[in-house]
Amino acid sequence: MSQSLDIAIIGATGTVGEILVQLLEEREFPVGNLHLLASGESAGASVPFKGRNLRVRDVADFDFSQVRLAFFAAGEAVTRSFVPRARAVGCSLIDLSGALDPLEAPSLVPEANPELLAGLSAPYQLTSPSASAVALACVLAPLKDLLKPQRLSVMASLAVSSRGREGVTELARQTAELLNARPLEPRFFDRQIAFNILAQAGAPDAQGHIALERRLVSEIKQLLGEPGLRVAATCALAPVFFGDSLAVSVVAEQQLDLTAVRERLGQAPGVELVEEEGDYPTAVGDAVGQDSVYVGRVRGGVDDPCELNLWIASDNARKGAALNAVQSAELLIKHYLSKILT
Repeated sequence: MSQSLDIAIIGATGTVGEILVQLLEEREFPVGNLHLLASGESAGASVPFKGRNLRVRDVADFDFSQVRLAFFAAGEAVTRSFVPRARAVGCSLIDLSGALDPLEAPSLVPEANPELLAGLSAPYQLTSPSASAVALACVLAPLKDLLKPQRLSVMASLAVSSRGREGVTELARQTAELLNARPLEPRFFDRQIAFNILAQAGAPDAQGHIALERRLVSEIKQLLGEPGLRVAATCALAPVFFGDSLAVSVVAEQQLDLTAVRERLGQAPGVELVEEEGDYPTAVGDAVGQDSVYVGRVRGGVDDPCELNLWIASDNARKGAALNAVQSAELLIKHYLSKILT
């Protein structure tokens, strides 16, 4: 990756956008000119990159012909508004918002389905899937041929940062109010999140499912290449700033070989198996700030020899969002974009 690439980050002042900038520097990504963009009041701020402070500009005024790759790390509405402009000038893009049609911008997790790129052509359009889907795919992809999964159930306890900077601010405010014995009035969330768990991480549809649950079901089927897999997903909000925790149950085609499962997980790229007696991974103690997905409590079912149960912890903002997007870009450059760089 000796050639450089001019890049834009839309949503550069958000939590994930700032981590994207950090990772481009940490991983020595071949950035030529880096354009930091945002909408509304965020324009005009500055973000440090390689010893300089880069000014954030208004995305509404940006000419996408200046860049070859754009990371869309803002909300769905911003993505839908500005992706057509990027497409029109041949700019490749990686969307982190989930706003795009999966047929046009399929989900990619490099540890799980890198072969996806073989069917794509420039300009490339990819989705970096939801943080829960990234964590699940990293753990389940190396087990797929071993388990031949028939059914998957996921209970995802999501950090409040999954709702952006406002979620983090609200948890901090509520916690301070309660610890100081002051009356609590929820603002960003519809009820108390501090010292509590909210059973749904968004507004439900007519069938009772939230958009993130439907997105997770769709993404994991695509990432594993299992369109017929039966998936049940529940996404709750936990009083944690960063780091998601997932309770996972997989029903395999036949009786489990737990020794083989542990061997696969121990060798899987991007996965850390926590197997010392009595130990298990946690979001705060293990995953936050790390580039790996942590998995533990590997066990069979209580009364079903075909059932595998797992506990997963992952940094939702770093590994689940920003790092997966950067790794996807690295894969694009290595195999595809390098052919058209000038």
